Amino acid sequence: MTRRTDRIGPLIQRELGDQILRGLDDSRIGFVTISRVDVTTDLAHAKVFVSVMGGEKEKKDSLAGLSRCAPFLRTHLSKVLKMRTVPRLQFVEDKNLDHGFRINELLGEIKREERAEPPAEDG
Repeated sequence: MTRRTDRIGPLIQRELGDQILRGLDDSRIGFVTISRVDVTTDLAHAKVFVSVMGGEKEKKDSLAGLSRCAPFLRTHLSKVLKMRTVPRLQFVEDKNLDHGFRINELLGEIKREERAEPPAEDG
């Protein structure tokens, strides 16, 4: 990444977060958090990583709703960021949060097993 894309990613993240917080006209979008935005060096595309609270159906519905609102959000970005080229937005589920929860769960299981095992006797 270049310095410019490093600066634009967080700007897009903040603006999209504000716009989603204010509310979009799509009832499918649930509790969504934008975790990061990766922008290509030519500024043509931006991959928006989102975490969605809920089950698989809520995640699928929220991503579909965000994808449907992408042209509106891109137009909003063009007005706010005053860039000649505004990247096309692609919304992708960020699985890092789920991965972190799974690791925490496994570590908890290991701790419970260690507490349950009686100490080994020296013979």
